[in-house]
Amino acid sequence: MRAMVLPAAMLPLEMQRRRIPAPGAGELRLRVLACAVCRTDLHIVDGELPLPVLPIVPGHEIVGVVEALGAGVEGHRVGDRVGVPWLGHSCGCCAFCAEGRENLCDAPRFTGYHRDGGFASHVVAEAAFCLPLSMPEADAARIAPLLCAGLIGWRSLKAAGEGAHRLGLYGFGAAAHLVAQAAKAQGREVYAFTRPGDLAAQAFARSLSAAWAGDADKRPPEPLDAAIIFAPAGELVPAALRAVRKGARVVCGGIHMSDIPAFPYRLLWEERSLVSVANLTRADAREFLDFAQAHPLRVHATTYALAQANEALADLRAGRIEGAAVLVP
Repeated sequence: MRAMVLPAAMLPLEMQRRRIPAPGAGELRLRVLACAVCRTDLHIVDGELPLPVLPIVPGHEIVGVVEALGAGVEGHRVGDRVGVPWLGHSCGCCAFCAEGRENLCDAPRFTGYHRDGGFASHVVAEAAFCLPLSMPEADAARIAPLLCAGLIGWRSLKAAGEGAHRLGLYGFGAAAHLVAQAAKAQGREVYAFTRPGDLAAQAFARSLSAAWAGDADKRPPEPLDAAIIFAPAGELVPAALRAVRKGARVVCGGIHMSDIPAFPYRLLWEERSLVSVANLTRADAREFLDFAQAHPLRVHATTYALAQANEALADLRAGRIEGAAVLVP
């Protein structure tokens, strides 16, 4: 098999040839059809997330075909198409798992962080955390971004609240371009905030029916009912708090963010709230994939060969990607 391996943080990925792995008990081996490139992968490569298992194969938005089943696996067959998300294992016995909040598990394992991920021709994953997919192989690059950009975006959208009609999205990348469509399908108005002067991203947002698109340091034409921050820029927190109305909520949807600068209490007062979204649950995945089936989303994907993984990461880092980047082995 071929794999793009991170040997150490802040180094380029290296192409390696490895033996095709055998799945262990409770595991599946997949032939990877596509793996989207997430900003979390970039944070891992850039050394911004603590204690990854190194060397590691990144990638956690995987669409693959089941090639082999480990002992004890039920509910999957060779030839099935499945998705592998960020959450690759939860303990099932901590207080959070018992409450149905496996996204906060005390002993989780994450795909492409604790166990090898999908920047490869093959991957082994825990069968219980593989998501059944019904799709032709040709659609794999379009489906892959749903498995993190879509899932985290969906959890963030739920956290914003059902009553949030005017919704601001800060950072119009892979997650936001999917959330914008989901929000529109729910009858909401979307206000898109981009890097200052990024007219292309603003035009992209308007093409997806955003009611307004402008620079992230600008106020929207109307006070927002809620805002979701996808860009990893802490200075957007006070900007979003300024943009929302009294009693509104600001959701931080990323796993990493630069330090939030000091801001006056007045911005938080009047019962504005600031919350974060961490990881995802399998229930989120089932709910979102059902929603996407009922409300098909236009997934904008720029595809790269597996050997171009470093190029895809560089384009993501520089903000050159419209929608999502996807590796196609």
